[in-house]
Amino acid sequence: MTHSKATNENPVRFALIGSGAIAGVHVEALARIPNARLTAIYSVKPDDARKLVASAGAVVCASLDELLARDDVDAILIATPSGLHAESALPALKAGKHVLCEKPLEITSARVKAMIAEADRTGALLAGFLPLRCGVGAEEIYQALTAGRFGRLTFLSARIKWWRDHAYYADSPWRGTWNLDGGGALMNQGIHAVDLLHWIGGPVADVSAFSGRLVHNRIEVEDTLAATLRFANGALGTIEAGTSCYPGLDLSIEVSGERGTAILVNDRIEFWRFADESPRDEEIRSGKSGGAIRGGSADPKAISCEGHRRQIAAFCQAIANGSTTDVVPGREAAGAVAIIEAAYRSAKSGRSETVETFA
Repeated sequence: MTHSKATNENPVRFALIGSGAIAGVHVEALARIPNARLTAIYSVKPDDARKLVASAGAVVCASLDELLARDDVDAILIATPSGLHAESALPALKAGKHVLCEKPLEITSARVKAMIAEADRTGALLAGFLPLRCGVGAEEIYQALTAGRFGRLTFLSARIKWWRDHAYYADSPWRGTWNLDGGGALMNQGIHAVDLLHWIGGPVADVSAFSGRLVHNRIEVEDTLAATLRFANGALGTIEAGTSCYPGLDLSIEVSGERGTAILVNDRIEFWRFADESPRDEEIRSGKSGGAIRGGSADPKAISCEGHRRQIAAFCQAIANGSTTDVVPGREAAGAVAIIEAAYRSAKSGRSETVETFA
């Protein structure tokens, strides 16, 4: 299915799959986009779905098949537990619907590959929600990188030292499981930072990691992980990820090279210094821009919808004009999953593991 033009009069018509906490962020974001409209929802919890979309006037479907058969659905937003993403994405793509999927795209590279292959076969657009990419600070760093201002990259670091209380896992039994969460602090919370490292630093070649359950002993997966990275371009890196770090610190990314260093905290630049100064550097250092995209360092409900709004708006434009410049296509979103899988293999094997690549 194609959608030739996204305008206020001819909006992209979305259906939502899932009715959990993050689904509410999707609904809020959609309400702020003039050229997007929520027309339908499907959830295994229909009462929750009705409450969620009451203000939008969307139809609650009794099954996924019913939702995908609707002519007033151009695109699908997937907000189900991580290990169930392919379960909805594959039939949606097969039906020719465009798919914008919550992070991670799926919890294994094998499932991600199946989703990418189906999108290629049908020509539907597949993209992932990784909202920090559209933050002002991340874009500034990426532009400086492409302009060569860092020189040769030498070190990239990510810190996701978050806090989750025991109720976070107890209230949603799928969290903290290998089968549905696909991992712990790195896969669920850290994936945003892992994606930024992949986007800015390029492909990661090898990963070495240690992980443990240091606070949340009742979950299956890690609540604390430390990893070292070797990028394909020779740069080195580190990742610190946890849901075990009270009271929860803001996500931070550090990028260093032979000619400069930048530090990003959430989506705001906190440090910016280069050997060759440019006229805008002082403005960037002032910290006046950014800050609209907030993370859930201590409370998952504190996540703002602004990143989702920007990514859904960009997805609408991509459907309209075919450009994927401002979205995270399936192959790009796959990179973070492959890095995380390698980290988990390393934590289990005790040796460095190679990261799978996606052609």
